[in-house]
Amino acid sequence: MPLVNIGRDLIAAALRGVPVNADFDAANTYIGVGDSSTAYAATQTDLVAASNKLRKIVDSAPGVAANVITAVATFATGDANWAWNEWAVFNHTSDTADAMLCRKVESLGTKTSAQSWQFTVTLTVAIGT
Repeated sequence: MPLVNIGRDLIAAALRGVPVNADFDAANTYIGVGDSSTAYAATQTDLVAASNKLRKIVDSAPGVAANVITAVATFATGDANWAWNEWAVFNHTSDTADAMLCRKVESLGTKTSAQSWQFTVTLTVAIGT
C-alpha cells in the first residue's frame, strides 16, 4: 500500500485515539482516479492530475477481513472518461478537508463514455522488517 504522509499520520492518530476529520466508512470513503503519471511521492496530498481527476464515494462501507481492507466505487458512463494512470483513497470529498490515505501510479486503461467501470481497491496492512 503506497501510503502518503497524511495517511501515515491518520493511522498513527487512530492508534493513539486521536479523532480524524472523517472515518473511512460508507459516508466518507472515496476512490479517486486521474490521468497523471507523475511518480508517487510520500509528500503528495492529492491526485496529481491537473484537471482530469475525479473522486467517487464507495458503493458501500469498505470491508475488512483480517488485515485486508476492500473498497469499491462505481464510475458511471459520464464519469472519468480519460486514461486512468493514478488512483488514490480519501476519507472525505472536499479538496480542503480531505485526507489522502494512499496514492498509486499505474496504467489502468482508458475509460470511455460508453463504459461504466467498477473499481476495487484492496489494501493489505502488513508489518515489514
